[in-house]
Amino acid sequence: MESDLFEKDHELFRDSVRGFVDKQVVPNLEKWDADRLIDRETWLAAGRQGLLGLTVPEEFGGPGESDYRYRVVIQEEIARVGASALQSGFSTNDDIVLNYLLRHADDEQKRRWLPGFVTGETIGAIAMSEPAAGSDLRAVTTSAVQDGDEWVLNGAKTFITSGILADLVIVFAKTDQDAGSKAFSLFVVEDGTPGFSRGRKLDKVGLHAQDTAELFFDNVRIPHDNLLGDRGAGFAYLMQSLPLERLGIGIAAQVSAEAVFSWTMDYVRERTAFGKRIGEFQGMGFDLAKLRTAIEVSRSYIDRCIREYNQGTLTAVDASKAKLWATELQGQVVDAGVQYHGGYGYMMEYPVAKAYIDHRIQRIYGGTNEIMKEIIHRDLMKA
Repeated sequence: MESDLFEKDHELFRDSVRGFVDKQVVPNLEKWDADRLIDRETWLAAGRQGLLGLTVPEEFGGPGESDYRYRVVIQEEIARVGASALQSGFSTNDDIVLNYLLRHADDEQKRRWLPGFVTGETIGAIAMSEPAAGSDLRAVTTSAVQDGDEWVLNGAKTFITSGILADLVIVFAKTDQDAGSKAFSLFVVEDGTPGFSRGRKLDKVGLHAQDTAELFFDNVRIPHDNLLGDRGAGFAYLMQSLPLERLGIGIAAQVSAEAVFSWTMDYVRERTAFGKRIGEFQGMGFDLAKLRTAIEVSRSYIDRCIREYNQGTLTAVDASKAKLWATELQGQVVDAGVQYHGGYGYMMEYPVAKAYIDHRIQRIYGGTNEIMKEIIHRDLMKA
């Protein structure tokens, strides 16, 4: 049972995306991993191909496409070749940073920042996590103090996706000490701002091509025009944007699981042992049958969430379920894929090995899966 999510226009778009992936992505995968960075030319090429900033309105240089299924096509095609780091970078730009700007930037800010998200000239990052504050964002210590027409920002952030290349960083900072959930605001810090610096490029278990960094803010003076939205609304803005971020992670997990399962089936149909194809052994066959069933059932829920998002009815709880379920399933599929590839599954020349080191972060970022369970649990306990 295949997904019925897409229509003819989506499949025509897929042809364009696949051409980009085959030409610009596949030949560069090893180089990106070695460099621990995806080159800017790839971003510019994606912009020329019309793959970035799909939701940017026409007045700001974009196509103004609100149908999220086109983004799903991009995620599927990138997953097909195992380019998880690129998927992470594109999702950070389009599903997170751009989402905040579209929701909360005023028209002047949109004119300044949005066009670059379409052309690939602007790479964005969002700086929330700190060395002592991850899922508990109320514990952040980065502060912004108003000084006339400026804000003075001080603090440090870590685990920042696209932190090395970012031209624009949305920073979550405390603006009031005793205002509860209204103590936080969002600020846009642009590359080159005095006092803004980047630390080391972090050495991660996986996603080697996705640059991840520490960011430092030492008396960074930010014009009042770079306050994003209203003062004190930062935490509320985060809550509004989390459904799409978590849906995006869930989709990435789902399409990765589908790709890894496909690679595994290709392998077990060809590899022989004891005179027959290894996929014909009952023990393995039953496991593969269960995984295929789980993948299809999971896809039906993910597709439903995508439709709900398009209609503006996706809830934070349902997005949390999508992330929780799909990332756990991804782990099961990837682990089985490595096992059934045997020794070759442990060799980095095989995409299943790369998927093994890349997938683990999925259950951590965007809110750990333990946090997802807590969100779902609290919803269950409502009267």
